[in-house]
Formats: sequence, C-alpha cells, structure tokens
Amino acid sequence: MRRALISALLLLTALPASAADSHAQSSWPRIRKARIQQLLPRAMELAQVDAWVVICRENDNDPLAMHVGCENTGAQAAFLFLKQKGGVRSLALSPAGEAKALQDVGPFDEVVSLERGTDLFARVATALAEAKPQRIAVNSSSHLTVADGLSATQRQRLEAALSPALRRRIVSAEELVFEWLSVKLPEEVEIMRRAAALTASLQEEAYRTVVPGRTRDSDVARFLKKRMAELGVEDGWQPDQNPNVNSGPDRGHSHATDRVIQPGDFIQMDFGIKVEGMWSTDIQRFAYVLAPGETRPPAEALEKWEKSKKGSRVALAAMKPGVRGYDVDKAQRDWMREAGSEPVMWGTGHPVGYWAHDVGPALSGAQKGKPPEGWALRPLRPGQVFGFDGFFAWKLATPGETKTLSVEEMAVVTEKGAEYLIPPQEALILIPSPAEPRQPGSGG
Repeated sequence: MRRALISALLLLTALPASAADSHAQSSWPRIRKARIQQLLPRAMELAQVDAWVVICRENDNDPLAMHVGCENTGAQAAFLFLKQKGGVRSLALSPAGEAKALQDVGPFDEVVSLERGTDLFARVATALAEAKPQRIAVNSSSHLTVADGLSATQRQRLEAALSPALRRRIVSAEELVFEWLSVKLPEEVEIMRRAAALTASLQEEAYRTVVPGRTRDSDVARFLKKRMAELGVEDGWQPDQNPNVNSGPDRGHSHATDRVIQPGDFIQMDFGIKVEGMWSTDIQRFAYVLAPGETRPPAEALEKWEKSKKGSRVALAAMKPGVRGYDVDKAQRDWMREAGSEPVMWGTGHPVGYWAHDVGPALSGAQKGKPPEGWALRPLRPGQVFGFDGFFAWKLATPGETKTLSVEEMAVVTEKGAEYLIPPQEALILIPSPAEPRQPGSGG
C-alpha cells in the first residue's frame, strides 16, 4: 500500500499542476495559444472556412470559451479568428472593462478596446468586411453540442449587422471545431499519459482494499473519491457515476451500488480523472475474486479474460491514420464473433481529452448491423486520443442478464499506427478470499 501511495504521489507531481490549482498557474494558457497557432490553421483549411466568430458573455458562456480565451468575459465580447497566409490572426473585440486583462493573459494577436455602449455586432461586421472571408464559421450546430454555443438572439444580431453578401457566407463551425479539438499537441498527450498512469495506479490501490464477503462496490468507489480529494484531481465525468464499480451483472454507465463483493466475481472498475481542469482519462481495470484456498482463477474465467484482452489488441492494431472509426469497431466485432462472445451494445471506443467522451471519430457503428454513419465515418488522424474496449460477454443464469469484460485502455494515434498511453492490463488483479467467510457489513 505504501509503495502504491508513493508511486501515485510521484505521478501527480510529474503533472504540470493539480486540478486544485488555478488556470493561471497551469500550463493551459500557454498550450491553448500553441493550439491556436499550430493546429487551428490546419483545422480551418480542412473545414474550408476563412473566418471563425465566437461570441462570449458572462454567466451563460459559449462551451468553447476556455479553448479560445474568453472564459472571463463580463460584458458581451467577440473573438475572431481570420485565416491568413502562413497562419491565423486572432482578434478580440472587448468592452474596455476586460480588454486590458485580455491583452495581458489572452492568446490574441490584437485586442481592440471598445467603449461601453459600442455596437459590438457592427464592429464584428466591419472587421469581417475588411477581411473578406468566403466562409464564416459560427457556433451553431445540430450535431456537435460544443459547437452550438451561439444563442438565437446573438445570431439574429450578428446577421442583422452583416451585409447580405457576408450573411450568405455563414456556415456552421461544426467541421472546424471537430477538426481542431480532436487533435492534441504532443505536450497534451504527455499530460494525459501521466494522468492515465495515475488513474491506473489508483485503481490498483483501490482493489487492495477489497475483503470478499464484506466490501461493497460502493465502498471501493468511496475509497477512490477520498483519494481523488487527497490528490487534488477532479472527476473525469459525471461525479455521481465516477467511478463505476460493478461486481454484478452489466449495468452500463452507472453509480456503484451496495452489492457485496463475493468469491467468483469479476469486478469492473470504470474510472477517470481530470487534471488541471482540462484533460480527462477513462480507463477500466478488472479483478477476479478467488474462492477460499484458490491461488488462480478457474480455467473458464481465465479464458474469458484472455478473449477480452485479445479484443483490445485487435482494436489497437486497426487504429491507423486514415482508417474510419467504423472499421476499428468492425475489426473487434469480427473477433468477438470468432471468440463466441454475446453481442455488446456499446461501441468499441470514443475520443478522450477535454471530456471523457471528447470530440472526434467514433469507434462504433458495426454493432448495429447498418451501414456506417455519423462520426463513425470520420478517419482517424495522428494526435487523436481514444479510450477503447476489448469486449467479451456471456449470459448469466438469470434470464436477460449478461456479464461483459470490457478491457478499456487509452491510446494515441501516431503516423505509423497507434500506441497505448500506458502499459495495458495484462493479467487480472486477483483478490484472495479469507478462509472464513465474513458477514456483509460496512467498510472495506
């Protein structure tokens, strides 16, 4: 236990800052600026847009405010990204109250201070008229929630201020946001790599607290919540569903219940953390509870584990630049059929980054038996990070119930293929049972 604690603390101190620190002390402002300079030009090229307009305001801000540098906006302000030869020019049109702060800490090439009462949308129209863009992206989208931050009234005012010619050039920023957010800088991948190592270390530590016949799934979840608070990291997703500890039948995304862990159980632990308030992880680790006197699981249990683990390797091998997300999912479905698995409703994987379910290609679709569609049609690109599962499922004795092993790892796409962020789980974590059975109770 002490060794795991020291390891976890070392991993945490290797991160630029914990989630308890402010963004001013974190690496995010510098990385954000690098993302705008290095990745946004290519994203604009792929999306075929020449200008991107983001409108920010206090209390009900655009979902991408943190990504473009307008998270501290008070009065309504506009942020323009204009494609130019050799890169992108970033321009902030801000009321005087926040303009100085934006000049000091924002990622913008130019900040224009506007007197209170200035018609912001008229100034946006003037800037766009001078830039002469052919396609103007705005954050309105019916398919990508984080690219849908422009309110109806903001859009009305923007369109009213533009000339008819410019108004006809407005397009959804969906493609731009997809291409930009889905790719991570190498430094971001390294932050996520260290966060993933910490995530796995905490899961292994939590499994060492289990006493079969006594410990409940919810006890394990509470232990992890306590460790997260001690280390200053946040939940990777919805707090009341993180971690999802499940020693019983499949329940999907859920909170941990008070089920008491018993000999013969496979325990699934789906867990993610967020560091610096920006980067998330999503990893599963599996344990098997030995019966009293057992030193290894039964052959049948080991066979199921190996088939699930092989599914993860099959999926990783399929993850290459240019390959569709659908094809990664199909590669694993083909293996599942060969291995004799029951069908699994969940997709093989999803992007991970700023959210546990981030923006990017979906590694799914083949389970539906329909032609590929939506995000599953998108090709993988270097710099995209995924959480993905190796599946093996079987029916339980109770009609309608199944148990699924879903060996979830994280990997980054490279120019040559894909690589795990951290070493994958090779063997089940084994939990011994006491010689004398214990009565269910609290704690663990």
